[in-house]
Amino acid sequence: MPMIPVKEKPRGVAIAEPQIVQHDVDLLMVGGGMGCCGAAVEAVAWANKFAPDLKIMLVDKAALERSGAVAQGLSAINTYMGENPPDDYVRMVRTDLMGLVREDLIFDVGRHVDNSVHLFEEWGLPCWIKEGGKNLDGAAAKAAGKSLRGGDAPVRSGKWQIMINGESYKVIVAEAAKNALGDARYMERVFIVKLFLDANTPNRIAGAVGFNLRENKVHMFTCNAMLVACGGAVNVYKPRSTGEGLGRAWYPVWNAGSTYTMCAQVGAEMTMMENRFVPARFKDGYGPVGAWFLLFKAKATNFRGDDYCETNKAMLAPYEKLGYSRGHIIPTCLRNHMMLREMREGRGPIYMDTKTALLTQFATMTPAEQKHLESEAWEDFLDMCVGQANLWACQNCAPEERGSEIMPTEPYLLGSHSGCCGIWVSGPDEPWVPDDYKVKADNGKVYNRMTTVNGLWTCADGVGASGHKFSSGSHAEGRICGKQMVRWCVDHKDFKPTIKETGEEMKKLIYRPFYNFEAGKGSSTDPVVNPNYISPKNFMMRLIKCTDEYGGGIGTYYTCSAASLDTGFWLLGMLEEDSEKLAARDLHELLRCWENYHRLWTVRLHMQHIRFREESRYPGFYYRGDFLGLDDAKWKCFVNSKYDVNKKETTIFKKPYYQIIPD
Repeated sequence: MPMIPVKEKPRGVAIAEPQIVQHDVDLLMVGGGMGCCGAAVEAVAWANKFAPDLKIMLVDKAALERSGAVAQGLSAINTYMGENPPDDYVRMVRTDLMGLVREDLIFDVGRHVDNSVHLFEEWGLPCWIKEGGKNLDGAAAKAAGKSLRGGDAPVRSGKWQIMINGESYKVIVAEAAKNALGDARYMERVFIVKLFLDANTPNRIAGAVGFNLRENKVHMFTCNAMLVACGGAVNVYKPRSTGEGLGRAWYPVWNAGSTYTMCAQVGAEMTMMENRFVPARFKDGYGPVGAWFLLFKAKATNFRGDDYCETNKAMLAPYEKLGYSRGHIIPTCLRNHMMLREMREGRGPIYMDTKTALLTQFATMTPAEQKHLESEAWEDFLDMCVGQANLWACQNCAPEERGSEIMPTEPYLLGSHSGCCGIWVSGPDEPWVPDDYKVKADNGKVYNRMTTVNGLWTCADGVGASGHKFSSGSHAEGRICGKQMVRWCVDHKDFKPTIKETGEEMKKLIYRPFYNFEAGKGSSTDPVVNPNYISPKNFMMRLIKCTDEYGGGIGTYYTCSAASLDTGFWLLGMLEEDSEKLAARDLHELLRCWENYHRLWTVRLHMQHIRFREESRYPGFYYRGDFLGLDDAKWKCFVNSKYDVNKKETTIFKKPYYQIIPD
């Protein structure tokens, strides 16, 4: 009798009993995005100077050239100081994130970030230059011998943004990191899933374990210092995309909350995990809107053509009184807040008025200049979101003829864009930094960007309460970590990490989904549906249905309450029990199993923080239906949490906020 056809065929490398491989290094970097690339360049430079025998290793689950949030490319660098002082940068970030940020960390990025941008340009990134009132794109600027480091003015699309030809942005930055490391000091296609504390020294990082995505090997690492920077989290809430588009998102789909989960599980203090980002993006293609708002001066309107940021200005009054919306600067979440009102009250769809924006600029341009601007309108997507250009083409959408619909997306968790969830880290060891913002290490010293776990660092999306770093700031922050980790290794050169977990134990844990599949596959004719195990896709469907309905997703217009969250926790508790029954038919599905486990931990922590903070701090990103207003008297503070690795319990608590930069 023929078998029922398998609905979902295996896609990855065949899975089999793995080999255990041991690596002993001094400095381990986990991740391949802008942060770890910056850390690699800086760590190698300082190690060559002060510790030439230091064993350095970078491990990424993808390939560095197209890893991280900048994988497809970018059309602008969103953080470049230039003529702007870092103080103003702090004020901007503080305003956008509703008054609760780590100003020491933001200022620290601001004073270093331009140097990273200048390095990008030297490595080959084409940057636009302003000359004689005209915009020179990257090729024209290079031909004219112009450069940012040479003092020439960038083409700004906003106060902090500069235009680039960035389709190969990440390739250029990754190449510099690989050149610094050399072939023997980085590993690609290895997914780290768990960190280790030292067996003899409390609260001390000692190593990590992961598996190879191209061959059946479990990799065990011991280390003296570690950087974990694997991005934020996507697909923790139900996406708006359905059918064949399922999985399309604004933020990279491979970001699974691994940074937050792995650091939290070893006891790193977390901060502001209640924050999330809900970007307004071109509908269905998720194309970015920044260049259209800033460079092309387009406006978002309701279906009648009204600029709802003007017609809904009265909605800002309560927030203006508290100092969170001043003049023309409207925080990102409050712009969403006004958009959602239009949609709820029947004045949607919402459109980006691309036609008016282009025609207004065409009025003062020559035909050749008009053609160039029109090509830039398309290249904005071709640089970083090809799918949006494809969508425009298939819908016969010419931006100079008609507007394009925009929509708030599903929630994402991140710490380097317009969001600030993440891990509590030490600020710089300088007199102006409050003592509460400094993490004292086991030797009494302060190491910038170290977490509350000795020897463990994070940067970029991993750092909490410090948004708006974007790509350049993430690279700069990674460089800060790289230097500090070398300093740590020099200070702790006699430390010998000890891991109590054995390679055999880790093999059984990491490959458990494979063993589950092998043991249970005979119980059903379709291996995707089985009474003995759950597939990673079905696991994720349960996860995102729960978070969407009970944790403030698109299905409830981002609204939740204590009662809905508690219901969600009940369901997530059962899902965690079932996580032990995840099954993998190949190495690709083994990757998906562990990514989804990380997603579960991350989004549950996010919901726990929302449950603790009894106010709606970020209207437009989420609403506590039972606490709709802001309450600065009780809640102008950070919400932090810490997982007790022995008791296996998470404690959530308040942490004081200090204003450093005056208004």
